[in-house]
Amino acid sequence: MQQAIRGCRLVATLSWILITVARAQGPAPSPLISAPSPPPERVPAVAPTPSPQPELSKADFETFLDALIPSQLRNRNIAGAVVSVVKDGQLLFQKGYGYADFEAKKPVLADQTLFRPGSISKLFTATAVMQLVEQGKLDLGYDVNDYLDFAIPKTYAEPVTLRQLLTHTAGFEDTLKTCSWPTRAT
Repeated sequence: MQQAIRGCRLVATLSWILITVARAQGPAPSPLISAPSPPPERVPAVAPTPSPQPELSKADFETFLDALIPSQLRNRNIAGAVVSVVKDGQLLFQKGYGYADFEAKKPVLADQTLFRPGSISKLFTATAVMQLVEQGKLDLGYDVNDYLDFAIPKTYAEPVTLRQLLTHTAGFEDTLKTCSWPTRAT
């Protein structure tokens, strides 16, 4: 019996020593947390080379627009539209969507159906003017009469300029003389 008690004391003492020694060492280092990295060596920076842009083809545009335009026409209650894409001065893609005459179900034909340009023509005009300014063919500060084949009357001390026309500050009034909108018979 005494041997059993001594054996238990020995086991308890060894356990206590092992626990104390283990605590003295601290927790085991985590493999996820490492010591701070040394600063990187001075290596000359290499600029990343961009990958080349993929060539967009007619098939790319058609796939994209065939998925987009019909749903946009439906969601916005628009009868029809034409989309044309020009690249490097060449017509890359052109297609009509929807109806030129909704009631008669006459389809939009890209090369035949005409649409009134409306306010979007201002964007195209301004873009074309600014491209000509960049090329040095037009100057925003010159009298616009220098570029026209007709004369704008001199109603102010200073001449009307392209800059004023593009920013709607030329002093012209917008008036609607006649308006004839088609009406639907009910």
